[in-house]
Amino acid sequence: MATRKIVITGAAGLVGQNLVLQLKQKDLGQIVAIDKHRKNAEIFRRFHPEIKIITEDLASAGSWERELEGCTHLVIGHAQIGGLQREEFVRNNVAATERLLEAASRNRVSYIVNISSSVVNSMAVDNYTETKKAQEALISRSGIKQVILRPTLMFGWFDRKHIGWLARFMQRVPAFPVPDEGRYLRQPLYGGDFANIIASALQSEITGTYNITGQERIDYIDLIRAVKGATGARARIVNIPYSLFGVLLRTNALFDKNPAFTVKQLEALVTPDVFEVIDWPAIFNVRATPLLEALNLTFRDPTYSRISLEF
Repeated sequence: MATRKIVITGAAGLVGQNLVLQLKQKDLGQIVAIDKHRKNAEIFRRFHPEIKIITEDLASAGSWERELEGCTHLVIGHAQIGGLQREEFVRNNVAATERLLEAASRNRVSYIVNISSSVVNSMAVDNYTETKKAQEALISRSGIKQVILRPTLMFGWFDRKHIGWLARFMQRVPAFPVPDEGRYLRQPLYGGDFANIIASALQSEITGTYNITGQERIDYIDLIRAVKGATGARARIVNIPYSLFGVLLRTNALFDKNPAFTVKQLEALVTPDVFEVIDWPAIFNVRATPLLEALNLTFRDPTYSRISLEF
């Protein structure tokens, strides 16, 4: 489709930035980015100066609504992932999505990529999980043709939180704490692979709901060891009691009002979830990058070294 106009919300985050790289390479159409985080938007502009980015809050009326005029494909990627206040999650995951869908319906957007999360299938109960469930349900009821993608924990270029933050923290401290023995199953997904999946969906306009789970299982402590190897960090990995880890996070939250890792995320870490693994490489005709290769691409590529300094 030569006339695609692709609007991406949350475009300056991990998924959005990697997706834009793919869309530019594939020349899939006009791209418009929306992201309210000004610092991330500035990074976006430096890497994608030719792409228009609107730095406005979707939960409020604004000029961003005009960008839905002529939009054929909408990638819904905005999300409140971390934080301490429930109101932030409701505003950014629910209220913003309601206003976005109203504009999408008004402008007759023909196709949506609904970036949900594996947490909708999780046993965890927290602000992120509950509002992501509500967000997915809202989009599903919109009546607009769509695909629902539920990725697990992601990592890759432009990762301000999650594994990217842990990697940068590891490179700055002499000792890296891990709660208890660290035997918590993870199924991490490479952001570059997920971007390829979204690009494939935009081309095929596939419909349905797909659990996009990392193809390899790994315990948290082994993942941390692999990240240490990929980054060359010298920090010593130290096992500490779960309760002490929680105390450290609560103390940090007293000084940091937007912490990268919270007590709720610690609770989610130890929740014994095992997510379905489907053959998404065949479904979307993309390659699944092996975990160690993906970590090396993320942390050893010269481009990442440049990006990591931006955070």
